[in-house]
Amino acid sequence: MAEERITLSEKELNQIKDTIPADIVLDNVSELFKIFGDKTRITILFALLDHSLCVNDIASLLDMQQSAISHQLRILKQAHLVKYKRVGREVIYSLADDHIKTIFDQGLEHVEE
Repeated sequence: MAEERITLSEKELNQIKDTIPADIVLDNVSELFKIFGDKTRITILFALLDHSLCVNDIASLLDMQQSAISHQLRILKQAHLVKYKRVGREVIYSLADDHIKTIFDQGLEHVEE
């Protein structure tokens, strides 16, 4: 029986190393996943998947204080995951782009397998 190879050659390791993104990219991806690591933020994003909502509506949905929702929305805005527009005195939030929906679809598919 052939012996299993345990280590890769230096050439193979260098080929793998060349596929790893730059540190700044890895840092940005790491920060993105930290944002997704909070249940409240995830719930807000789920609520915004198919609906644009104001802070009051989100607070009602999550049964939380408006100030706590505003804090989480600020974090989501800084991460470019949500956008907002003013309609009179209201601020309406929605997902920043379709990438967020794709991330959620993939995440749900993964955990539901």
